[in-house]
Order: sequence, then structure tokens, then C-alpha cells
Amino acid sequence: MLLGRTIFEKFGWRTAALVTPTTIGVTGLIFFALTIFSSFFAPIAATLGTSPLMLAVLVGAAQNILSKSSKYSLFDPCKEMAYIPLDQESKTKGKAAVDVIGNPLGKSGGSLIQQIMIFAVGSLAAATPYLAGILGVLIYFWYKAANSLGDQFEEAMEME
Repeated sequence: MLLGRTIFEKFGWRTAALVTPTTIGVTGLIFFALTIFSSFFAPIAATLGTSPLMLAVLVGAAQNILSKSSKYSLFDPCKEMAYIPLDQESKTKGKAAVDVIGNPLGKSGGSLIQQIMIFAVGSLAAATPYLAGILGVLIYFWYKAANSLGDQFEEAMEME
């Protein structure tokens, strides 16, 4: 929260909007690397006096903390700022679409994907590499969407 205002002032809307997917992408990459390639990380983890699974748990906890922090301090304000250049009717319809359809669909869609993968391959452990790939694809499209919206937002703000 404390850095949010500084990030907006120094780097702008686009950078602030990209912090959350970057945080999730980096921590997700580390988490999935520790779970998928645990035998590679076993000597490193042993040096630290732990196991790759425990490191994955710690990284997962860090991911939850960092992603929630960046969501509430940067992503949510970016989402609200994106409505600024719109007329009143578009603001109302856009917010309603995102809040009523987008957010619940995103949450239930993620759960649905995870359940389908578990049923398709038999276990969460077997689904992990596929879920890592899906996360990578989602982060890629999140970046594309944020950059596109950043272009549109900057253009609209220049017109005002």
C-alpha cells in the first residue's frame, strides 16, 4: 500500500497494472519449478536444511501474501482508474460487467480448470505441469491485455 502511490507517480498506470501479473508469474515460476523439478532442487534444499516441498510451501505462502498485496494496492486502483476516461453510462455498465460477471467467472473458471485437470490426469501432482503451463499462458494474455489497456488509457487521458 505504501509503495502504490509512488509506483503510480514515478512509473505510471501501465507499470502499476503489470506489477500483479509479474508478481504472480515470478512466484508461480519458482513454486512450479520447486514442485516439478524437486530432484534438481533437493541438494540446494538440503544445504538449507529443508526439502524442496517445504521451500515450495514457503514460496506458495509468499505468493499468496505478495499477490494479495499487489492486487489490493495496485491492481484494484488500476482497475478503477481505467474507468476514469469513460462516460457515466459506460462506467456503470463496465463496472457491472466486471463485478457481476468477470470476477465470479474468473474464480469459478480457475477452479473448473483445476478440477478438469485433476480428473483428466488422475491427481493434483500429475496435473501440476499442465497447471504451470496454463498459468504461463494466462500471465502472457494478462500482460497483453494490460499493455493494450495501458495504450488506450494513456491515449484517452491525453485527450482530456
